[in-house]
Amino acid sequence: MEMKGRAVLLVNLGSPDSTSVADVRRYLNQFLMDPCIIDLPWPLRRLIVSAFVLPTRPAKSAEAYKSIWWEEGSPLKVLSQQLTDKVTENTELPVALAMRYGNPSMEQEILRLSKIEGIKEILMLPLYPHYAMSSVKTCIIEAERVFKEHQLTQKLITHPVFFEHPDYIQHLIRSAGPVIEELKNGDWDHLLFSYHGVPERHIRKDDPTGNHCLKENCCNKPSVAHNTCYRHQVFATSKAFAKQAGLSDEQWSVAFQSRLGRAKWLEPATDQTVRDLAAKGAKKLLVICPAFTVDCLETLEEIGMEAKEDFLEHGGKEFKLIPCLNTDEAWAKTLAEWAESYQAS
Repeated sequence: MEMKGRAVLLVNLGSPDSTSVADVRRYLNQFLMDPCIIDLPWPLRRLIVSAFVLPTRPAKSAEAYKSIWWEEGSPLKVLSQQLTDKVTENTELPVALAMRYGNPSMEQEILRLSKIEGIKEILMLPLYPHYAMSSVKTCIIEAERVFKEHQLTQKLITHPVFFEHPDYIQHLIRSAGPVIEELKNGDWDHLLFSYHGVPERHIRKDDPTGNHCLKENCCNKPSVAHNTCYRHQVFATSKAFAKQAGLSDEQWSVAFQSRLGRAKWLEPATDQTVRDLAAKGAKKLLVICPAFTVDCLETLEEIGMEAKEDFLEHGGKEFKLIPCLNTDEAWAKTLAEWAESYQAS
């Protein structure tokens, strides 16, 4: 495939169009009705979303969005577009940005790219480092739906997840800046890797062996299941970061945030972990969120505000959220290089 015949679609999660309750409700409805998010039969999913979530959750979520909203709009959308612009500057390929939920939609952007003269394939590059049903898998399903429904003749290819790609790990370490050296020197007490959580049920459903994931020491035993195991991949990211940054095992740990509903989710929970660290005497805490490449509600509000408040209320003295890669020039250049060089098997 000649490079000039390829177009690139960067995909992120999405955000409401505004902080109005109506826009947040519309966004939450689309998000939660995706069977990759709430993986229950449609009638039960519809009942849960309509009867138990949409009557009250949109107003609460709207307030959370207001606390982090920028004059230009949603931080996730603004930063994602700025990143896309920088990727475009580093390649001759056509590049577009789409959101899995909300606007600009994947359907809209795929159709726009398909109309560009000479485009023979569309490379979808989800801005998610780790594979999960609720991130990469749902993007693939939606893209395949659009291609099939509109009978597109181009080839759809998806860039693989990059949870332990050396370039990604180096960008993560560099994004932390001097605080990593400060951590090693004892100026900070601990580094917490906080990843977006998923239900344990999702991990089991994505296990192709049907009998590996969530077993004893499963993440450390070689298995084909690791290709689609979110839990294995986030631990791999953390271990690679710690090794390359020169951190001891006592200087870092992993937790999971953003639990929704009553199902059993991956543990330990970030909110409880933050409290426990403070209770055990940690006074200065660093937190990094490698499941996100762009800052959003889950990093800016849930960690930067709520987790910080938890830590300080339970005895902590200083809390620092390490920003996501966002619009970093070197990161944008790497994405452009990946978009140009990736060859599907």
